[in-house]
Amino acid sequence: MKLRNIAIIAHVDHGKTTLVDKLLQQSGTFRDNQRVQERAMDSNDLEKERGITILAKCTSVQWEDTQINIVDTPGHADFGGEVERILSMVDGVIVLVDAAEGPMPQTKFVVGKALKLGLRPIVAINKVDRQDARIDEVVNEVFDLFAALDATDEQLDFPILYGSGRNGWMASSPDASHDVGMKQLFELVLKHVPPPTVEEGPFRLLGTILEANNFLGRIITGRIASGSVKPNQSVKVMSRDGKTIETGRISKILAFRGLERQPVEFAEAGDIVAIAGLTKGTVADTFCDPTVDTPLQAQPIDPPTVSMSFIVNNSPLAGTEGDKVTSRLIRDRLLREAEGNVALRVVESADKDAMEVSGRGELQLAILIENMRREGFELSVSRPRVVFEKNEAGQTLEPVEEVVIDVDDEFSGVVVQKMSERKAEMMEMRPSGGNRLRLVFHAPTRGLIGYQGELMTDTKGTAIMNRLFHAYLPYKGEISGRRNGVLISNDQGEAVAYAMFKLEDRGPMMIEPGWKVYRGMIIGEHTRENDLELNVLKGKQLTNIRTTSKDEAVRLTPPIRMTLEKALAYIEDDELVEITPKSIRLRKKHLDPNDRKRAEKAKEAVA
Repeated sequence: MKLRNIAIIAHVDHGKTTLVDKLLQQSGTFRDNQRVQERAMDSNDLEKERGITILAKCTSVQWEDTQINIVDTPGHADFGGEVERILSMVDGVIVLVDAAEGPMPQTKFVVGKALKLGLRPIVAINKVDRQDARIDEVVNEVFDLFAALDATDEQLDFPILYGSGRNGWMASSPDASHDVGMKQLFELVLKHVPPPTVEEGPFRLLGTILEANNFLGRIITGRIASGSVKPNQSVKVMSRDGKTIETGRISKILAFRGLERQPVEFAEAGDIVAIAGLTKGTVADTFCDPTVDTPLQAQPIDPPTVSMSFIVNNSPLAGTEGDKVTSRLIRDRLLREAEGNVALRVVESADKDAMEVSGRGELQLAILIENMRREGFELSVSRPRVVFEKNEAGQTLEPVEEVVIDVDDEFSGVVVQKMSERKAEMMEMRPSGGNRLRLVFHAPTRGLIGYQGELMTDTKGTAIMNRLFHAYLPYKGEISGRRNGVLISNDQGEAVAYAMFKLEDRGPMMIEPGWKVYRGMIIGEHTRENDLELNVLKGKQLTNIRTTSKDEAVRLTPPIRMTLEKALAYIEDDELVEITPKSIRLRKKHLDPNDRKRAEKAKEAVA
């Protein structure tokens, strides 16, 4: 059987998953009358809601006599751990670039990895029908990007297609007829992407994607490097350093046929398959015949840069909204997540009441928390902290990111000012068309925590910020945090509109009348720098005097709405976010004011 294995690389929202939809449709994978959801590859609820790909997924299409295995990769660098492993399964990549935005940081991140592996890219300029498309400039930017990433002459001689994924056409010219469909893209894949290289020897497969299935147990997806495999075959699992982890039998082999995974009785080298039946083997392990004694080379994974503490919820409202609240359940869920997601690191804290979870960025950790709350978990999480490292000379190093901000000319001044306050260095400033500027900074990750919301406010929602891990560099010094204090409830009960109305001049509220509050819970933002304790439970004193001025209707200002990402970015080191399936609340780490004073004194004594 003729085979091709390709991955599609693109920045968030440049149209990867939509393009895969059209490839599936035009290859005849679906029946004419079959109902297919839009963005069929985004199977996860969060992926559909946010319009981003979080998990890498495989599919396959049949074009003439060739089976093309397609891997849809995440576009966001926070989920880059998926991408780094995926590239070892494929022999070619399609780099999809927006005709207006051009190559963005996440594209750069994945393309750099692909070029290092020697993959020859096909460039597809998508959305050429946009009014602000600048096709020729974008092609030049792609070439410059490849050159900057040390591409070989062979890789720089890339074929280019133009088209619109949404309208279902790709052609060698942007002015081509839109009736051509995806035929030219299919033909180019067959011509430009080499067939999978098959090594001699018995069965070997490198685990690339891990998932849990209620019926089949652990399912490992990977490409067969050599040999062939059948159900009930004896195999062993080897770790990266050559140690045997387990031996067992393969209970089922699943091959990708369209969007379905179908059981097959035989699979051979070059094909991408999923195998079930083993209990310990994980990502980056080699699944092989018992006679094999050297493991396959696995790609190294970039280190995590941000960590958070996941703590048991110990607030007075604990257990009232979720059904999974104990430390054992939280611990098991996090360890299960870390098994399949190699970019996550989970460590139990010394006092056993918290789990330290390290990942690539705030978004990756926020997605994990969102999934947990939907599963019925209740927990508290701390503010994201960066993971520091030490070099040989004992100097502290911190993660620095490359930040690309596209902004209207009129707002560029405030963006540059705010980024310099966050110890960022400007590397580049150039026009990006339509009275907009593209600003490129190298900024410490610490300074970027919580900046997204502020950027949106400063630029009236018009700026687009993209971030990418750059390197570990020497510590840049102190960065000032939030300037305002918070309003804290001093009692437990239900908030009263009358009390909140009287306290509005103290600062904007984060709660509504009737909401449950407790002592130590954050209920609003103070207009000054210090924290202030308030009573929002105080009702109106009833008298027998009735006048129009006395009985004015209470009109409250709408509260600040806290989303999960906003809450994580807002809190300080002495605060936590309490997360339940129904609510997101902010609170002080120490609920008792006397405990807070003691902790403050202890902190000052250490300083």
